[in-house]
Amino acid sequence: MKVPVEHNDPINAQILAVSEDQIAGFCREPFREIALRSGVELSRVLERIRAMLQAGTIRRVRQTLLATNLAEGALVAWKVPIEKLDSAFDFMFREDPFSGHVVIRSTDAKIPGGAYRLWTTLKVPFGASLTRHCDILLRQTGAEKYRIMRAEGIFTLGVGHVRRKNTQPGDKAPNPAKMLSVASTPLTALEWKVLLSLKREFTAEEIQEPAWEGRASEAGLGLEEFFRVAESLMERKVIGRFSTFLEHVKPSLQGQRVTRFNALFHWAVPPGCEIRAGGEVGRHEILTHCYWREAGPEFNDVNIMAVAHGIEKERLLAHKAAIDRHLESLDIPILYTNVFWGGRSEIKPSEISPAIHAQWIERHS
Repeated sequence: MKVPVEHNDPINAQILAVSEDQIAGFCREPFREIALRSGVELSRVLERIRAMLQAGTIRRVRQTLLATNLAEGALVAWKVPIEKLDSAFDFMFREDPFSGHVVIRSTDAKIPGGAYRLWTTLKVPFGASLTRHCDILLRQTGAEKYRIMRAEGIFTLGVGHVRRKNTQPGDKAPNPAKMLSVASTPLTALEWKVLLSLKREFTAEEIQEPAWEGRASEAGLGLEEFFRVAESLMERKVIGRFSTFLEHVKPSLQGQRVTRFNALFHWAVPPGCEIRAGGEVGRHEILTHCYWREAGPEFNDVNIMAVAHGIEKERLLAHKAAIDRHLESLDIPILYTNVFWGGRSEIKPSEISPAIHAQWIERHS
């Protein structure tokens, strides 16, 4: 009997509701933990995740890192001549391993920032220069201008598209989201070795329990030593979550889509209100990301940004309106707000290795 591979199969949905973003930190037996929390037996969890990965329903399985503590990162908006937009997109995606999300966006409202159609996330190792990296990309792609928007604070960071499908406008956590500050975490050579081994994507053949024996061997360590280092990295807030990432941009082989629309919500609130406003925005369940970022005058001094995904555009606008009403109910002034809609999009994990970055700079300089 053929194993179902669509995200909306009842058993797959039961697994994905946990495996997308509910396994926080480092787990010694991540697939067994998914089985326990989902109520699906381990053998079936392994079979289904393996099959979904091979079919492309899941685009990757990996241990995520809190890269904001390992590398200097920013959201970058690019002003690119329309005739060079696609080639610039291709270069960012194919030739720059330090650019993660690459998205062409548009906005319904006519604003100066609407000319910035290409948006990327960028991370460079601490000690390297975001500006220098962007200057190289500017020359390589023919872009006219860029705006670097560093994260001043993080309120929400997750995925969970399957469990968010039934989220209603206004659904929110009981308390405001707490802001995670961005701070550098220096690592030893041993810690880098374990970290780079941890973050590599799982192949279908590696989806098994025990899950980490091969990675420990790859790092040249015994399993207990590998666990010790990994758990110490988690305590230092370097480890994110263990996650099965759905292909949520493109349709599956059977034509099913996890989401259709990707909305980047913008708000400008008065200086001094950023932490309170970010906490109130970030508590809304529909959001996968929420940040305090300073966008500057071309974007009407936006300072709170959030991302939501959905099947219907009007539904996402209803979620946005509910967030607006919530801010207004708390007397948090909204000086300006807008929505940038995602179009063409590619996503890959950002490289963070200092050695690889030095090689990239030398090659493209």
